[in-house]
Amino acid sequence: MLKKITDSTNDAMKKAVAHTEHEFSTINTGKAQPSMVEGVQVEAYGSMMPLKNCATVTTPDARSIVITPFDKGLLKAIEKAILGANIGLTPSVQGTIVRCPVPELTGERRAELVKVANRYAEEGRVRVRNCRRDGLELVKKINKDKAASEDDCKRAEKDIQTITDKWIAAIDSALKAKEADLKKV
Repeated sequence: MLKKITDSTNDAMKKAVAHTEHEFSTINTGKAQPSMVEGVQVEAYGSMMPLKNCATVTTPDARSIVITPFDKGLLKAIEKAILGANIGLTPSVQGTIVRCPVPELTGERRAELVKVANRYAEEGRVRVRNCRRDGLELVKKINKDKAASEDDCKRAEKDIQTITDKWIAAIDSALKAKEADLKKV
């Protein structure tokens, strides 16, 4: 039973770290990446949907993103959604595509993006700690119900803390890599 708790806690923490790494991938590092715009919510067919569900996103070169909507009637809606998302891109409709040139990052913008990356990392750490709290509560409940020995419960608590430290270190190393990427000119 305790093994199941530590395994499920580990899986939850793994998902929290994966989410944080995905958040890092949305930060503009001066190179065009489809992930920069894929999550933008577009008003299409009377509802909001992610851009990747209503268009193809490509990067023909390192400085531009090209969006080809599945329905040409969505061109203006996509342009409006990207402008409204406030992600630092200025889209322009060119025939049947929307082109977004990726601007060169200034020193000030790089510092701002490092702060955003730090905020994402802290949110990820909080998610991991919440998973730890949930796992420890389950272990304490088992200990209180006398469903396992006290030594086994203490060992499970120690294992959960070890797993927590491992995943927080993973977030920290991903943050360092992102900061280095952002500071690189």
